Order: sequence, then structure tokens, then C-alpha cells
Amino acid sequence: MKILVTGGTGYIGSHTVLALLESGHEVVVVDNLVNSSEESLRRVAELAGKAAVFVEADLLDEPALESVFGQHSVDAVIHFAGLKAVGESVQQPLAYYHNNIVGTLNLLRAMDAHDVRSIVFSSSATVYGEHNPIPYIEKMEIGANNPYGRTKEQIEDILTDLGAADTRWHVALLRYFNPVGAHPSGRIGEDPQGIPNNLVPFIAQVAVGRREKLMVFGGDYDTPDGTALRDYIHVVDLADGHVAALDYVATRPGVHRWNLGSGRGTSVLEMLHSFEKAVGHALPYEITSRRPGDLPAFWADASSALADLGWSTTKTIDQMTEDHWRWQKNNPNGYNAS
Repeated sequence: MKILVTGGTGYIGSHTVLALLESGHEVVVVDNLVNSSEESLRRVAELAGKAAVFVEADLLDEPALESVFGQHSVDAVIHFAGLKAVGESVQQPLAYYHNNIVGTLNLLRAMDAHDVRSIVFSSSATVYGEHNPIPYIEKMEIGANNPYGRTKEQIEDILTDLGAADTRWHVALLRYFNPVGAHPSGRIGEDPQGIPNNLVPFIAQVAVGRREKLMVFGGDYDTPDGTALRDYIHVVDLADGHVAALDYVATRPGVHRWNLGSGRGTSVLEMLHSFEKAVGHALPYEITSRRPGDLPAFWADASSALADLGWSTTKTIDQMTEDHWRWQKNNPNGYNAS
């Protein structure tokens, strides 16, 4: 198939583009490069032995989207593009609602106009909110507790309503947890702009000397070592999950929801110590007060993805940190060579 990938130069997007190319699909990437680099696609082409078509465009630009669909006869869409920092979304809710929701509406209208009605949407475990018990299962009533999560939830609602109104739509909603790691080649990986919002890229920048120390937010949770538990998933496993979901919905109309996660919680300190093992020495850290809104623990029940897609995670925490460190060590400044 020919697949349009929005946000395909980003961290998860670039790994998924590689997985699609390796699976024999053709790929068209649309990205505005606001938080990513076209260099990722150059490296994907080097790894895959073939290139994706790249179009620099913003989903808020309707004529540009119309042009993409007019020029490229695509069969399905994988939709990653969006702003994604929880803290920033609390400070800038208008920017998040406008970018994420209006951009998605523009995309869906362009798809509908061109008879493309198969979409895999990059949702998030954030939609489960803080009221649900763990592990999270897909049939729970969702309710995110920050603007970023609510944009994901509202896009899920839009796609669910669309699937109910028009049985020609094939929709996969993928709720995933904490992607970490990098392609084992060390050629593509996570390259956050500014201060990383997530644990592992922050540890990696401490390890490579870009940050002084890791701040651990909260050491007094009711968990085995007092630090928060999260469900981490290797980005290569995650990319494979997108390809599996795409193949599944290609022949099955309706709206399908899957958690993509490991099904277990790993603590902040466990992740830090695994990274130290990969680096070969201890890394400086300081335990400080909890962050408002942080939950003590959450992880996925990923049994539906196994039953429906034949998909489950294959990579261990140590493989995640080894691959992440290989990427960071080889690319201390990310895709920016200077």
C-alpha cells in the first residue's frame, strides 16, 4: 500500500516509516519540521535502501493538504503529527486544541474528499486519566486530566463518531505508553528540542554531558523503591505495532482500540540503573518533590493487541537503554551535527 504518515520525521514517526518501508509499503511523509529534522528520513532511506517521499507542510494548511492528496494516490494514513508536551499544554491550551484538533479535522476532510478512509491514530495512555485502576484496559471510560490528553481524547471521539456515521471508515486508535530506545543501528532515535520532557532522553543527556544531573520527582510513592512506575515500550516494538494495526484495519471497517505497552511497570530508579549499566558508570541524580498531576503508577493491559494483532513487546528494559545510549553516544547533539 501507499501510506501517508503525518509527523513522519519525528521520533516514533521515523521508526514507523522505516518499519513500513521494510514491510514493502510505499510512504509519503508530511511534516512541518517544527520539532523534528528531515535528516531522520535521510537516515531511514539509508537503513531501508529506499526512500519515503517527503512533503514539508502543516496540517493547518488546507490547500497544502489538498495538494498532497491530489498528487499522491494514498491508500491509508498513519497520523502522528501534533504537539505533545503535557506541561506546555497546560500553559498553552489554545495552541494545543487548535493545532491538534483543527489539524486532524483538516486531515480527515481531505481524506474523505479523496476516498481515503483507513487511518491509524497515534493516541496515548494519557486518555485514561487518574480515575481508572491499573492496569488500563481499552473498555474503560476515558477522561484525560490535561489539555494534551484531552486533545487525544477528543480526536478519538471524532474518529469514533465518524466510524459510527459512515461504515466505509477503517479506524485504529492506538493508546500507548512511554516509548524509549532507538533503532539498534544507532542511526535514528529521539532528538527532543530543548529540555526533554521525558525520563529516558533526559538520562541520556546527563550521560552524554548535556545535563548536570537527573531530577527524580518523588521518592515517597507507594511503590517498591518509592519512585513512580511507568510502562516503557521500545520504539521499534511500537513501530511494528503500527504496521500490524494498519494491516488489520485494511480489511476490517469500524473503530478498533488497542493498548500498546509491555504490561508491566518499571520505576524511575530501575530505568536509571539500567541506563547506568549501558553507560558503564553511575550517573548523578537527585530526588526532589513530586510533580503535581503525576500518578504513582500506571501500565497497560496489552492482551487485546496480542489477541487481535498477534503483537506484543519483544524488547527488554536493558535493550531499550542500550539502544537509546548507542544513539545518544553516536549523536551527542541529536541530528544537529554541530
